[in-house]
Amino acid sequence: MRDAVQELPSAYPIGAQLPAVYLEDEFTQRITDALDAVLAPVFSVLDCFAMYIDPRLAPPDFLDWLSEWVALRLDEGWSPAQRRTLVTHAVQLHRWRGTAHGLSTITKLLTGGQVEIADSGGVSISETAGSALPGSSPAQAIVRVKVPDPDKIDLRRLKSAVIETIPAHVAVRVEVLSSSQPQSGGTSTETGASG
Repeated sequence: MRDAVQELPSAYPIGAQLPAVYLEDEFTQRITDALDAVLAPVFSVLDCFAMYIDPRLAPPDFLDWLSEWVALRLDEGWSPAQRRTLVTHAVQLHRWRGTAHGLSTITKLLTGGQVEIADSGGVSISETAGSALPGSSPAQAIVRVKVPDPDKIDLRRLKSAVIETIPAHVAVRVEVLSSSQPQSGGTSTETGASG
């Protein structure tokens, strides 16, 4: 992965560490130079390993691999900053997956806007058998996002991220509104079942 750097010098050249009898042997020095070329990228990665596992600092090509480590599928269309933010918050996102809080969190991370969630679900406790179930049917969620410029939000990608976050049986509608206009204007909407 890091071998793309041409003529990367080794921080620990093998030839210089050999006994004096081999320092002037041309054949030995050529062999050790070849080994240095192979080992230099390995040393570089090991020396910088802490930066590879920090999503804020990881190289872009390594960030995709790092996202797989935390079981997070990244959309290629998200900006590098959005991708880094999602990987950084992956544990938090998994903890709240399937809840209104989790849906709100991922939507805020991806859009930077104000998020409102309206869902038909509910939770209750009853000691009486046959009590009414909370919420209403069918299961549905409405995600409203208020941002300064709705045209900058890729509604298809946002809807895809929302669908990944909620249970499969819940129908979802995503609305992107302008934060500078009343709720009736500047709306982009996409609807559909999440499964």
